[in-house]
Formats: sequence, structure tokens, C-alpha cells
Amino acid sequence: MTKMLNDFAIGECGVIKSVGGEGRIRRRLFDMGVTPGAEVKMRKKAPLGDPIEVTLRGYELTLRKTEAACVEVELK
Repeated sequence: MTKMLNDFAIGECGVIKSVGGEGRIRRRLFDMGVTPGAEVKMRKKAPLGDPIEVTLRGYELTLRKTEAACVEVELK
């Protein structure tokens, strides 16, 4: 089953399947290590849901909901 990263609940894990977005957003995600095949785990969400914090490649990364909506993840 696949889900967009912004729809994850706290504690959910998965493997990145694809990264969408256009131009700058897509390039920024790739530069931060958000690439297909990487494992990702939802750590925290702000009270209003934006931003979110995920664990990726051994570090904590904070993303906006609009950025996370570009990342498709296969659930574990």
C-alpha cells in the first residue's frame, strides 16, 4: 500500500517509492536525501500539522506539508 508522506501518522514507517514536485521543490528534496529507496519514519507533527519531522538516513528532517505531499511512500 502506498501513501503520501504528508498523510502519515506518527510512528508510521515506509520506503520512498517516488518523488514528485516540480523544479526547485523536487531538487531540494533530492538534495536533502529524499530519494527512492530510502527508509523514512514519521517522528512528529506540529499542532496544526505543518511542519512535520521525519527520520531519514539516520537524521531528523523537517518538511512542510506541501513538500511532503510530493513524496510517495510504500508502507512497511
